[in-house]
Amino acid sequence: MPVLDDVRRIAAGLPGSEERETTGGAAWFVRNKLYAWECHPWPSIPADTRAIIAAELVVGVKVADRVDALALVEMQPEVFLRTTTSWGEPKVAFRMAAIDQDHLAELVTEGWRVQAPKYLRRAFAAGG
Repeated sequence: MPVLDDVRRIAAGLPGSEERETTGGAAWFVRNKLYAWECHPWPSIPADTRAIIAAELVVGVKVADRVDALALVEMQPEVFLRTTTSWGEPKVAFRMAAIDQDHLAELVTEGWRVQAPKYLRRAFAAGG
């Protein structure tokens, strides 16, 4: 089962990635744009989702568009949460206990790609 240190390890390998502590927990930014974060059970989150987030580790990531987020939720509702907060769309949140290492790496990396400037995406694609 992946843990938050796995997110840290993946993020550390992405150019320009920076971890910061926020009110809700750990968060990762690229050029001051949020791309992954530890979810917090904010009062504005629907009660059923808030209960999951309070009970287990849930991470959110940016996605390319809302359709991508909805597709993930529809394909794996046991992994991906339907609703968290309305800010920062498009995004998706997932239960760390239900995700495998490869999919975690893919989600964090894709969140980074969505927010990273072109020159960093090119550097990453070139292997450095």
